[in-house]
Amino acid sequence: MKKTVIFLVSSILTLSITAVSHADTIELTNVSYDPTRELYASYNKLFEEHYEEEFGQEVSITQSHGGSGKQALEVANGLEADVVTLALEGDVQVVANAGLIDEGFTSEFDLDSSPYTSTIVFLVRSGNPKEIYDWDDLVRDDVGIITPNPKTSGGAMWNYLAAWYYFEQQGLSEEEILDAISKLYSNVVVLDSGARGSTTSFVENKQGDVLLAWENEAFLSLKEYPGEYEIVVPSISILCQPTVAVVDEVARKHKTEEVAREYLSYLYSEEAQEIEAQNFYRPSSKTVYDKYVFTADSNTITEIPEDGRWINDNINLTDITHFGGWEEARAVHFADGANFDRIYEQ
Repeated sequence: MKKTVIFLVSSILTLSITAVSHADTIELTNVSYDPTRELYASYNKLFEEHYEEEFGQEVSITQSHGGSGKQALEVANGLEADVVTLALEGDVQVVANAGLIDEGFTSEFDLDSSPYTSTIVFLVRSGNPKEIYDWDDLVRDDVGIITPNPKTSGGAMWNYLAAWYYFEQQGLSEEEILDAISKLYSNVVVLDSGARGSTTSFVENKQGDVLLAWENEAFLSLKEYPGEYEIVVPSISILCQPTVAVVDEVARKHKTEEVAREYLSYLYSEEAQEIEAQNFYRPSSKTVYDKYVFTADSNTITEIPEDGRWINDNINLTDITHFGGWEEARAVHFADGANFDRIYEQ
């Protein structure tokens, strides 16, 4: 009988300790956009180890992924995110406009709260059978395009703006640019809600001739399907700046302000920057960037170099300031009745 009692007491103590340990774990939710799944799967493990070592506290991070614009609306409408790591400042502003993020979020962390960047490239099938090399090839009648919907995807907005800038640099008038963009979207085979869905349509479902892709998505396809795809770097593209922010109202409610800020700050650490580069995002750390950068002698990349140096610095990039910032860009191009609606309705 004594042994039974001792066993029961021991079991109860074990259960109690487990319950206390679970209760002491901080729960953090990061609402992000489609192509960051692999990045945050790796980063979250690093951060959980860092936070426990540095602060003696366990952290458990829950991820949510989808089209960036859709994710922003979900958070604005009640999805309780402690932090957002979205595809662009404009999507974070949607959450801020809902009263959930304090003013000045772009100044809270370094480099306009953009710890890593990317750009837009083309992914084509091996051998580039349709000979697609630049944006003007996308308006040909024989080309089928895969790109997400700018109404729901941040990457799709970057795609659209990169194309606009290219045709603008060719000396076209605004009406001529609208005609060219309209022709481009008339060639779209599938308009998915997010970038990862578009990658699936092109890579797994074999739809279309070219995918307008985040650079990291394109390199991930080269890695996962060696010999099946090539990256084509257009003559002109755009610097994509994903933006991170603490969702202040939710973090205050959950009492996670400290861990949420540390979570985003640590994205700038050298250890995290290595993970970002290994997942084909352009790191903001010059030390890490220099480790992965090279000057390409061709605009076609058929495989990831053996030395790991994948960042091509020979790209002509514009940025969102050319379009007057995200508030103006959204009003002119992506708001209801704006340019995208005009050309897509045609």
